Amino acid sequence: MKIGPYQIELLETGHFRLDGGAMFGVVPKTLWNQSNPSDEKNRVELAMRVLLVLYKDRKILVDVGAGEKYSPKQQEIFRWDNGKSDLKKSLRQHGISPEQVTDVVLTHCHFDHAGGGTEFRDQQTLLTFPRATYYVQDKHWQWALNPTDRDRGSFLKEDIEPLQKSEQIKTVPGETELFPGFHLILSNGHTPALQMVKIQDAYQTLFYCGDLIPTASHLALPYIMGYDLFPLTTLEEKRLYLDQACAEGWIIVLEHDPNIGAVRIGAGSKWMEIRERVEI
Repeated sequence: MKIGPYQIELLETGHFRLDGGAMFGVVPKTLWNQSNPSDEKNRVELAMRVLLVLYKDRKILVDVGAGEKYSPKQQEIFRWDNGKSDLKKSLRQHGISPEQVTDVVLTHCHFDHAGGGTEFRDQQTLLTFPRATYYVQDKHWQWALNPTDRDRGSFLKEDIEPLQKSEQIKTVPGETELFPGFHLILSNGHTPALQMVKIQDAYQTLFYCGDLIPTASHLALPYIMGYDLFPLTTLEEKRLYLDQACAEGWIIVLEHDPNIGAVRIGAGSKWMEIRERVEI
């Protein structure tokens, strides 16, 4: 997909599973299980899609999936599945090596979004993209270094410490236009200072909103993850951005939906509904 000066590709980095009750919050299982069937451990399948954005001599990644550093215990809990796709394989399909990636924009530092930014190599945990600048919001980075007991399990030291020790991390002090027409927009419901990406030109807008709207089911306002630290903030953010996306015909990327990569939406009888599936 071409938007302005950007060539945009949607990459698959693998699938995993999380507890359905945690993914859909106060919504009863009798409802969410119809669209997102759970397994014998009450887990629903989720994707990890990232953006590859090509711009002049830059090769930009937005989020990097979970990577492959997980332990046998983590494999048992989350059932990571990289059999069909992983980040490096997806990059190779576009003729790109890790050394060629110039920028990594992390929406936030939870393990399923930032884990692929580091890897076990030469008996060390090193940055996967040795020449890239890693961007994260300053407020979120401070939170990731000092999380609460409630969300500590989402920030893994093997994801955070190599970045902390490197000179490749660049913290961003709020909303900004990182590159021409490439905007970072803040969301604070899921975790403080999650940076969403909006890429636009005069004709269309792509909205990579991360965990604000992780799946198609979350287009409905009450579907808010139990993981969200400030669910009422999430509610108002969803209302704001879904209304704007509907009015202006934005393409919304669904980072975690197991089957649907990107959509345009319209107003339904009760909540926003998919009007068109978009290939990126």
